[in-house]
Amino acid sequence: MNGDRNVMFWNEDKDKQPGFVIPDDVVDIAYRIGCPTIPLDHAHTLSTAIRAALPWLDDEEFSGIHLIHGAASGNGWFRPEDVENELLHLSKRTRMRLRVPKRRLEEAQALSGQTLDVDGHPLEVGRSETYMLSSLPTLFSRYVITREDLDEAEFLQQAAEQMLEIDIPCRKMLGGITHTMSFPEGPVFTRSLMVADLEPEQSVRLQQHGLGEGRMIGCGLFMPHKGIDAVKKPQSK
Repeated sequence: MNGDRNVMFWNEDKDKQPGFVIPDDVVDIAYRIGCPTIPLDHAHTLSTAIRAALPWLDDEEFSGIHLIHGAASGNGWFRPEDVENELLHLSKRTRMRLRVPKRRLEEAQALSGQTLDVDGHPLEVGRSETYMLSSLPTLFSRYVITREDLDEAEFLQQAAEQMLEIDIPCRKMLGGITHTMSFPEGPVFTRSLMVADLEPEQSVRLQQHGLGEGRMIGCGLFMPHKGIDAVKKPQSK
């Protein structure tokens, strides 16, 4: 592993493309929730509860379940000391998000009014709002499934190869912190990933397809980010 040193993947060359209209065939739905606390490591229990309420999620290629983040972890770079036992304390502003095909939107909205059991923590699902995917050039995923034996440079190469499978040549990427999720079948090892300098159509496609496995447990799902230059700029010589 590389410790705290960031490894950059950087290529300035790109072709300009004409104007792009964001498609609305895949959307994010954000629910208000009433839930003071949930386990920090809630991927398995949240996924199980939501999929029981919306069993069609598993059959939809572009659907996904975003994990819930409190204020302290909102930027994706917070890693508590006691992952297994620590609780997230949620505010009234916290939202639960799903990514769904637009044709399933009405069915997803039916989740409002239900109460989910997240490892003994009742989560009341309130009213929802719908958001189109973003065309911004920089996207961030908190959790991309990888192997624990890959260092950051190898992880970036793996991600670049996966992006090429959906016809996205990667120009700029930045790997982040590692995280291990607990599941009955065993641990799942992940690393955060920022991808920058995307064309609008590429940005939407990466959000639709995700990266790697685990969309139903919050992995490989991308959200817009302020930009990679704010994190690290190459030094001029």
